[in-house]
Amino acid sequence: MIDHNTVQQILDTADIVDVVSDFVALKHRGANWIGLCPFHNDRRPSFYVSRAKGICKCFACGEGGSAVNFIMKHEQLSYPEALRYLARKYHIEIQEKELTDEEKQAQSEREAMLMLNEWACSYFEKQLHETQMGQDVGLTYFRERGFNDATIKEFRLGYSSEGYNDFYQAAIAQGFNPKLLFDVGLCIPDDRGGHDRFRGRVMFPIMNIAGKVIAFGGRTLRKDKEVAKYVNSPESIIYSKRDVIYGLYQAKREISKQDKCFIVEGYADVISMHQAGFKNVIASSGTALTEGHIHAIRRFTTNVTEMFDGDEAGVKAAIRGVDMLLKEGLNIKVLPLPPEDDPDTFVRAHSYVEVEDYIKENEADFIHFKSSVVLKDAQNDPIKRTAAITDVVKSIAIIPDEIARMVYAKECSNLFSMDEQAILRQIKHYRNKFIEQWRKERQQQQAREQRLAQGANPPSNSPAPDEMAPPPLPEDFQDDYSPQAGPAPIAPITTPPSHSSRATYDVTVQEREVIRLIINYGMCHLIDTEYQDGSVVPTTVLEFINNELEYDKMSFSDPLFKRVFEISKQQIKPFYADLQRFNDGLKERMEQFITQEMSENNDEVLDALDSAALINAQERKENEIKSKAALKEINERQEYRASYLQRVLCSIDDDQVRQLACDMATDNLPQLSKIHTQYTVIVEERDKLIDLVPVRLYNWKNALLELKINEIKNKIAKADPNELPQLMKALQEQYSVRHKLAAIIGDRVVNPK
Repeated sequence: MIDHNTVQQILDTADIVDVVSDFVALKHRGANWIGLCPFHNDRRPSFYVSRAKGICKCFACGEGGSAVNFIMKHEQLSYPEALRYLARKYHIEIQEKELTDEEKQAQSEREAMLMLNEWACSYFEKQLHETQMGQDVGLTYFRERGFNDATIKEFRLGYSSEGYNDFYQAAIAQGFNPKLLFDVGLCIPDDRGGHDRFRGRVMFPIMNIAGKVIAFGGRTLRKDKEVAKYVNSPESIIYSKRDVIYGLYQAKREISKQDKCFIVEGYADVISMHQAGFKNVIASSGTALTEGHIHAIRRFTTNVTEMFDGDEAGVKAAIRGVDMLLKEGLNIKVLPLPPEDDPDTFVRAHSYVEVEDYIKENEADFIHFKSSVVLKDAQNDPIKRTAAITDVVKSIAIIPDEIARMVYAKECSNLFSMDEQAILRQIKHYRNKFIEQWRKERQQQQAREQRLAQGANPPSNSPAPDEMAPPPLPEDFQDDYSPQAGPAPIAPITTPPSHSSRATYDVTVQEREVIRLIINYGMCHLIDTEYQDGSVVPTTVLEFINNELEYDKMSFSDPLFKRVFEISKQQIKPFYADLQRFNDGLKERMEQFITQEMSENNDEVLDALDSAALINAQERKENEIKSKAALKEINERQEYRASYLQRVLCSIDDDQVRQLACDMATDNLPQLSKIHTQYTVIVEERDKLIDLVPVRLYNWKNALLELKINEIKNKIAKADPNELPQLMKALQEQYSVRHKLAAIIGDRVVNPK
């Protein structure tokens, strides 16, 4: 278990913008940051991050939450594992007891696999550096490839010994389950227990975007042609080669910074270019490019250059990759190398400046590259020339952006000396075919989903759900088949099925609205409460609601809402202690702000002509700065109060409470552009709490009264004559209470304790 103080330190230290930036390229927009959502195939930035509130939200698919919630969802980690992840990121030491056998067994399979791979990576590193065979064979090979110590350490390269089951025996001795070794692919079962998959190979760890080791690639150093040159980990619940890009963890920041990445073929290509200073380089882990790879790339940039071997196989591979990248809306360039080179040999044979110059001189857009390739042997053959031009037109047709298609059509017309309108007609023809194909696939997918929803069992050879997904929606195609940018958030409250359940439905709706106000504004100052002894005490939204509920003997009927309310009340005492510390720090910051502002404005003040004018200028400037500081202090204190319960509840170790809090907090995340706010004063919900909170409480009380009235009416409908007078009297009393409630809702000046 992680102690409470450490958990609080982690939550206080974690910066939501910093955490999300490790996985998504964010751009500053107003008070928020925005980027492509990592939880669905986002083409237009819909993922908002608020540093002030400490939360994030995708306005397309609805995913979001706190830093802890983001890591849990993105990395598929449990709550404690997400805390440990953040602790490692911010170098916060966690004192934990040794796990017992029962606790190890209780860990999820995913966590166990990640733990095993991390241990295996360290084992292979030690084998490389601390054994004679590792140094003589593995380290010598890496040195021959030109890798220095810093590069070997950064990419965590290692060595697996020649022994039949050396690694297997070491892992068993460490306490790892043999089945886990087989499931993750490090070992292969046999009649002797198991043997090592990667024996006698130099090791290239494959990491996910968070830097966790999820698989390995092993290269043999034998000359035997019957031995596979490379062996990779099989797919598992933590590793899918269709979605993982080698080197993205090391390259993501540079890709985001330069807004561009290079795609190469192999591990050594990535490592050599990274060491040479080109740190925005990635590889597709030894497979052809997939939509999963492109989705991962697009989170950091839309500008891609394919850097491929200059031989015929490299050219064909580049052409295959171009169409896939174009289809996903990326901006593509290609960089052919000399026939005798690959990226690894080329960058080692030239200086950084020479490589940079070569890139500038030889980087070409896809249409020039593909045209030169397909027309190479077709200049004097009309049939081949027609087929080549058609091939280029088809590539243009799959580009999502209409303007880009028109630009490329014009370029194509110039290259092939053809009428531009004829090119555009062909593009439209093939694009319509593409859309029709997409529509059929979409209908087939919907039919499969409907059959599954009805309980039909798919055949055993049916593809996995991810593999059945249709291609993304073209931007120029909008009709009844149009899907959303991502899965729509599920509405927590549905329309009531009948009139008889309407009152119960209304109570749930109003309870939910009160809980939403508590989560988003619970610690905001609402009123100064006058108690019966004459004392006046500042009262928060949460305290006001609690006092009202106690006075009217009300409570939440929904168990989850009730739990959130009780947890929130437990935070009142810690809040006031934290608020005092925040105010102390805020006072110091405002003093520093005033001092800094005064020093920066000294030159303006010194321009005064005489001493009297100088004094007046100083006083005027000091008053302006103090007013500015006072407003800044008020805003920061209000923001702290408003976000306090959000931060606590969105990071709490209770899955249901945390999910509800994240959903309600992110529902309140503003999505306003500068255009909307530049000339308009936006009145926030927080500014209307003094009116809003009493009204929401009234609506809830009124819904409860309606529920009671309906219950009495139902009893009247079934009652015998002897019971009717008493029931009618009870009904009249409820009507009277409702009337009084409506009359006094705005007039209560004393908030009862």
